Amino acid sequence: MTRIASLMASAFILLVPLSSAHAAVPEGATALFEAKTVAARDSALSTLEAAAPKDPASAYAAGAGEFFTALELLASGLHRHGFESPQSFMLPLMQLPVPSNPNPEPLTYEEFRAILAAFRDRLAKSAATLGSVPADADIGMVIDLTHVGIDLNEDGTIAPDESMAAIMAALSHGGLSQGDTAPALTFRFDRADGYWLQGYAEFLMAQADFWLAHDFRTTFDGSFHMLFPRAKLPLQDILVPPPSEVGSSMFASEWRIADFISMVHMINWPVVEPERRKAARRELLEMIRLSREDWKAIRAETDNDREWLPGPQQKGENPLTGLDVGEEQVQAWLATLTMAEDLLEGRALLPHFRIAGKGINMKRFFDEPKPFDLVLSITGPGIAPYLESGRILTTEDFDQIQREFGGGGFLTFALWFN
Repeated sequence: MTRIASLMASAFILLVPLSSAHAAVPEGATALFEAKTVAARDSALSTLEAAAPKDPASAYAAGAGEFFTALELLASGLHRHGFESPQSFMLPLMQLPVPSNPNPEPLTYEEFRAILAAFRDRLAKSAATLGSVPADADIGMVIDLTHVGIDLNEDGTIAPDESMAAIMAALSHGGLSQGDTAPALTFRFDRADGYWLQGYAEFLMAQADFWLAHDFRTTFDGSFHMLFPRAKLPLQDILVPPPSEVGSSMFASEWRIADFISMVHMINWPVVEPERRKAARRELLEMIRLSREDWKAIRAETDNDREWLPGPQQKGENPLTGLDVGEEQVQAWLATLTMAEDLLEGRALLPHFRIAGKGINMKRFFDEPKPFDLVLSITGPGIAPYLESGRILTTEDFDQIQREFGGGGFLTFALWFN
């Protein structure tokens, strides 16, 4: 399952009453996550936001609601302009299963930046709301992912094929066949999962801020017709084949590969908002802090009730990932967080395959921003200003952690663990 699938799932929560051992679920929360229209959902969210300062459960639900409305802002903005997902790991913000739009609106560079900025700002609101929930708050919210979702096509309704379960099926398995229904998925979210969701908000904010820190107009003008083939971008008439030819999967693959190569070549971005690049580092550090808080809370849990992310003491695989977490994996993950923090704070240096004796100071990369050239960073010249002598991480440092996750299993755990 992809990172987007896992982070989205935590936001779409259907709240149902729990036993008296847990705090009561606010009525507004049930209304929020059972809403079938955007208007009803937004009304319920406003009610929860008003109650949030005095009620931790309302703040928890409101923060989750703000998170998924951030995703909805992104998805609807993409849909409006006829987005077609490349399903590329290079563009993790661009993997939402946005429905096709036969009549897209034209898209400008400024409008695309505005979509990213609105997405980022709503995520910041979600992170702040979730951060207001006390660490000892008694949270217990049962979720059925087939009942909740977001409005992907801007028609004002939240349809069954826009449910969280359906979206996750589309991301994980290429979609549901006609007549199929999304599989039943029920979890119980607690305080630890709030840290998890808040951490993913910080992760996505860092991605958006990195883009917005730079002027990527050349990339937009020269290759974004790959993503928005009918949005009147500058090279659409020259490089986008007519619909009749796109029908050939081989031809479609060829022109998209060519445009992807162009995109990589044109990632030479001047810095226009340096504070955003600095903010991206702070947001990644906050994600690391929240992941530690998450695992501290998980390991303190004494129940074993439909866990979203089970700890070593909570036996049973997660039905979405098949992961069964042991103490060795938790310790290795905490070591990974320390390694990442050391890199972001400049206490350790990132190695480069062709440079011996020096490594990349990632703190300076973010805090002393210079134009970002992807190709030259890979080949060496682009990272020369950030090279220093010091403690350089080694292949053994990485291999030791990966061994605890069963070699190739590290990426799966990392996507889930946050």
